[in-house]
This record gives sequence, structure tokens and C-alpha cells, in this order.
Amino acid sequence: MNSLIIPVYRNEQCIPELLESLRTLARGVEQLEVVFVIDGSPDNCYSLLRNAAPTLPFRTQIIMHSRNFGSFAGIRTGLIAARGECFATMAADLQEPIELAEECFRRLAADEADVLIATRDARNDPTMSRLSSSAFWWFYRRLINSDIPPGGVDVFACNRRFRDQLVRLEEHNSSLIGLLFWMGFRRKTVSYERRARQHGTSAWTFRRKLKYMVDSVFAFSDLPIRLLFGVGAAGLIFAVVLGLIVVAMRLHSGVSVPGYTATMITILFFGGLNAFGLGLIGTYLWRAFANTQRRPLSIVMSNEKFDGVNESPGQK
Repeated sequence: MNSLIIPVYRNEQCIPELLESLRTLARGVEQLEVVFVIDGSPDNCYSLLRNAAPTLPFRTQIIMHSRNFGSFAGIRTGLIAARGECFATMAADLQEPIELAEECFRRLAADEADVLIATRDARNDPTMSRLSSSAFWWFYRRLINSDIPPGGVDVFACNRRFRDQLVRLEEHNSSLIGLLFWMGFRRKTVSYERRARQHGTSAWTFRRKLKYMVDSVFAFSDLPIRLLFGVGAAGLIFAVVLGLIVVAMRLHSGVSVPGYTATMITILFFGGLNAFGLGLIGTYLWRAFANTQRRPLSIVMSNEKFDGVNESPGQK
């Protein structure tokens, strides 16, 4: 069986077109299962999917999160619930062509790789969105993992061996994309052209991108510690130079009291440096504490399963 995982959040307008695309996919992929994970969506996504599910020509699961945990948590929930041997992910906004999932299933069935990373050859997004995404992934590659494709990663596909290891990782405030590359295994890429968004607006806002970048830096890079070390070393050199200047002034000009300006600069500089260092240490401590709490990465409120209609005997 081939399982396609689709996280759903504020995609009400996309559902009819999405279901039509999935019907097309089912004609080219044998034993297709689609796992919809509704990630606390406040619109009518659930009602639309629930009403259509009994009539769909493929097996379906509709999973409800108790609140919005994020698309990556939704993907993880879908991977855990999926019953296939090959797994692919897809966004509900249809910016990835449906043929991409079919190609991924075909290549996984041929055992070409354990994980396939979808990379964009081009994208038909608005100019500002394209520029911000390009900048985001440029910094991601420089700060976290240089193996990330220049166009970034939105979707991926994997076999059961990779899936089983991925869902065992339960890190809070981490990066799913970072984990895909950290795990290793046999990895290949599959290219596609990202389509223009037809309905709604993306939930991948600047604020979410910034949080994801920070999570990725703290989870997969020692950059903050190296930065603090560098600033501390520069501060030490600055203090030594300033101290030598004060000593020279004392010996040659007879100044008995250090200058007010130099004193204030020193106090403010090292006070700010200490606050910066405590902030970094506090961030690491908070993340370590969050992982010791062992709270679930998401909470499943319900899971409904439907057998597809008009399936061939081999699919039952």
C-alpha cells in the first residue's frame, strides 16, 4: 500500500480541487491510502472531507488534532497512522503537482532510495514571497545544514524503514527537515516546479519562518555557543586593551582616577555581554526542560477510517 499524508489547516477552498486531484492519482497508483490530518483548522475542512470520504475511490483516514500543533506535527501524526509500505507528503494547497506523489511512489517501489527529497526547479509565487523564502533557505543552508537544496524542502517521501526511525524521534522545538538530513540513509532528490497558490493565503508567515529558523539553529547547530565564545573573546581583548590604556595614563600623566567614560563603557559592555550569555543559556535550559516533560508532540482527538469504493480485490 502507498500512503499519502496531507496536513490540513485553513484549506477549505482547496478541498474540492484537492479531492479531484486525488481521484486522478488513485487511477495511477495502486492501493492508495490518503491520510488527512486536520491540524486544528477553524474552517469547514473536516465537514467537507467527512462528507466526501465514503465516496472516494481510495482508502482514507481523517485524523483530528485537538488544536493547531503545526504542519510538521501533522505530518508526523500522519506517518504514525499510515498503513502503507511507502509514504509521501503533500500540502493541501496543491502548490505541488499531484504527479510528484506518483513519481515518488514509483521510485520508492523500485528501491532507488530510502528517502526522496522534493526540490523546486522553479516557483510561481508572488515576488515578495519568493524573495523571503529564498532568503530563509539561504540562511538555513549557511547556518544549519549545507546539504539542504537551494530551493528548500516542502515535501518528501520515504519507505517504511526510514519512517519507523523518523517517528521514534520525539524532540520538542526541533526541525523535521533537519531530522531528515541528520538521519542519513540512502537519499535522493526529485525535482518539480512549484505552482502558484490558487486559494487562500499561506500560513507559513514570517513569524513562523523566524521561529522555525531559531528552533533549527538551537537543535542542529552550535552557532549560538560559538557566537557567545567569539563575543566573549572579543570582549576580553577589549578589556585588556582598555586596561593597558588606563595603566599607561596612570604612569605617564599622573591620573589617579580612571575616566568616567571608560568606566561606563566597560560596565555597559560587559553587562550586555552577561545578559546575552544568560539568554543563550536560558534558551538551552528551557529546551532541555521541555524535552524532559515528555509531553506529546500532538494530541489526536479522533481518527476515522474509510475503505475506498470501487476498489479492486487486491486492494481489500
